[in-house]
Amino acid sequence: MSDNLTREDGSRICFFDLLDETQFEVLSQASLAVNYRAGELIFRQGTPVSHMFYLKKGLVKISKEVRNDRVIILDVFVSDSFIGLPSVFGEGPYEYSAIAVEDSEVVMTGVADLKDVISSNGLFAVRLLEQMSNEGFRMLTKFTNHLQKQLPGRVAEMLLFFSKEIFGSDVFDLPLSRRELADFTGTTKESMIRTLAEFRHDRIIKLDGKKVEIISHDIINALSRLG
Repeated sequence: MSDNLTREDGSRICFFDLLDETQFEVLSQASLAVNYRAGELIFRQGTPVSHMFYLKKGLVKISKEVRNDRVIILDVFVSDSFIGLPSVFGEGPYEYSAIAVEDSEVVMTGVADLKDVISSNGLFAVRLLEQMSNEGFRMLTKFTNHLQKQLPGRVAEMLLFFSKEIFGSDVFDLPLSRRELADFTGTTKESMIRTLAEFRHDRIIKLDGKKVEIISHDIINALSRLG
C-alpha cells in the first residue's frame, strides 16, 4: 500500500485533471493505491459501498453470485478503468465482486469525500456519470448478446474482446480458466472446451493451452456478428 496520491499519480486517473488544487487535495487524502496479487478479492458482493476503485495497472474481473451457488462473470477490466462505478452512486451494497486476474494496482477513493467533490465540480460529476453510463451500456450489450447469440457466436465475441480490447493483439494468453471462460459466456465448462476445440479444428484459431492466435478474422467476425 502506498501513501496518498501525488499530483503526478492523480494525472493518470481519468478526470482527476478536472479538479482544482483544493478538490484534488481532498481526494488525495481520501485515496490509497493498493497492490493485489492474482486471485485476491478487491471488494465483495453484498458488502457496503465504501470506495470508488480505479484500476491503475493490471487485469480485474467482476462476477456475480446468483441462485444455486452459480457465478456469472460480468466483465473484465484492463488498466485505466473504473471498476464497479454504478455501485458508487447507488443506495445499496456492491452488486458484484471484483477479483484481480493478474497482479494489479488499484486506487481506492473514499465515497464520502468523492461525493463532496462531485457536488462542487459539475464537469467532474458529468464525466463520472458518462463513464458510469458507458459501463452500464457495455454490460447491457453483453447480456443482450448472450440472449440472442448461439454459443459459437458468444465464444467468437469473447475472443475478439480479449484480442481487441484487452490485449490489442491477435496472439494472446487467455486470462481466465476454462471454467471462468464458461462463466463469462453463459455456458458449461465442457461446452466451452468443445467449442474452442472446434474453432481450432476449423482453423479459425490456433490454440495451445492458454495461448490463442486468431487466424481467420473473416470467420470469427462473422460468427460474432451473426451469432
